[in-house]
Amino acid sequence: MSVDIKYIGMDVHKEATSIAVLNGSGKLVMESIIETKTITILQFIRGLRGELHVTWEEGTWAAWLYDLLKPRVHEVVVCNPRRNALLKEGSKSDRVDARKLAELLRGGLLRSVYHGENGVGTLRELARSYQTISKDLQRVMNRLKALFRGWGFPVRVRGSITRAIGRSG
Repeated sequence: MSVDIKYIGMDVHKEATSIAVLNGSGKLVMESIIETKTITILQFIRGLRGELHVTWEEGTWAAWLYDLLKPRVHEVVVCNPRRNALLKEGSKSDRVDARKLAELLRGGLLRSVYHGENGVGTLRELARSYQTISKDLQRVMNRLKALFRGWGFPVRVRGSITRAIGRSG
């Protein structure tokens, strides 16, 4: 029993994604243009049978798409567009780019760009948010202390009470 392998090239943009699907022998079995939305992409992938190998170029949508498809396909290759000299040759369109990406994936000619395991982006965003909130909190506390000092109220600084300079008795 042979495994039905499919190589999927995706040219991803904000509104639409061009997709080309090749079978194991390199024959184009499907081309499609779909919305760049979670539900649409998942429906497309679910409609394909066999061992799925998917590729697209690194860009704005790469991390989101990686997290979305990694658990649902056999292999994901997010490739560096600067290292794909073969994409620059010939005619240029989203449809052609998707087909070329699928062909390069099938031939093993793509170098993968590292994308961490599922959820690393969320962890990174949480850490960035924590740092931002901490800085904002420190800024607000400094402003309040300055305001209180300006009115002549005592302000705690590292456990000790100080009086604002210029406070009249």
